[in-house]
Amino acid sequence: MVQLVLREEYAVKNVRIWFRKVGLAKYISHLDLNRCMLRAIHKAKISLWYTQGYNPHPFITFALPLSLGICGERESMDLKLEDDDITKEEIIEKLNSALPHDIKVFDVTEPVMKPGKIAYASFIIKINPENKNIDEIVIQIAELFKQDSIIVSKHTKNGYIDMDIKPYLDKTVVTKIKGKIVISTMIPAGSTFNINPNLLCDSINKYLNLNLFTEITRINIYNESLEEFK
Repeated sequence: MVQLVLREEYAVKNVRIWFRKVGLAKYISHLDLNRCMLRAIHKAKISLWYTQGYNPHPFITFALPLSLGICGERESMDLKLEDDDITKEEIIEKLNSALPHDIKVFDVTEPVMKPGKIAYASFIIKINPENKNIDEIVIQIAELFKQDSIIVSKHTKNGYIDMDIKPYLDKTVVTKIKGKIVISTMIPAGSTFNINPNLLCDSINKYLNLNLFTEITRINIYNESLEEFK
C-alpha cells in the first residue's frame, strides 16, 4: 500500500532577487547558474518552497537568461520562500556569503512585472582597438550604422537565416572612452523576438574586416513601453 505523507503548509513569500553577474562569472552557463544559486540557497539555509506532487522541486526562475560570455549588471531571479519572516537584508547577506565572488546580490523586492512583459534590453559593448587607430575605427563603425541595411546571419531553431538588424539600431551610439571603443545600444530582447548583441559585434568585424575582442554587458531590461523591469 502506498502511503501519502502530507506536507506541512507554510506561508509562501514571493521574492525577486537582483544580482550582478560579472568577471569570470560570465562564463557560467544558465544551467550551471541555476545549480550555483540552488547550492548557495541551501548553504545559506534559506527555506525554499517546493512544488506539490510526487516529484517536488524548488520554485526558482530567471527573468531573461544571459547568453554565455555576457556580463549582467541587473539580473533577476524569482523565488518562493517558506520563511515569511526573513528580511531582505538577511537574504542579501546570506546569499552573498555563499555565492562566488563575481555573482553579487544587491537587492530583494516583491515581483511587480511578469517576465513575459520584457521586450527590450540595454547593453554596453566595449571593443579593444588593439594596435589599430581608434579614431578611424569609431568613424568606420558610425558609418556602418548609417547604412541602409546591415545583414547578419542569425541562428534560429530552423537553422541560419539572413537578417537585417539596421531597423533595430536606432538607439545605438558609438564613442571612445579611456582607450576603448564603447557602443551603447537598446535592442529587442523579448521571448518571441530578440537580437543577440553578438550579432552587432559580428557585423562590425565583418564589415570592417576586423577581428577585435569585444566585452558585452547587459545593463538593464525593459517592457514594451520602455519602463524598467521591476
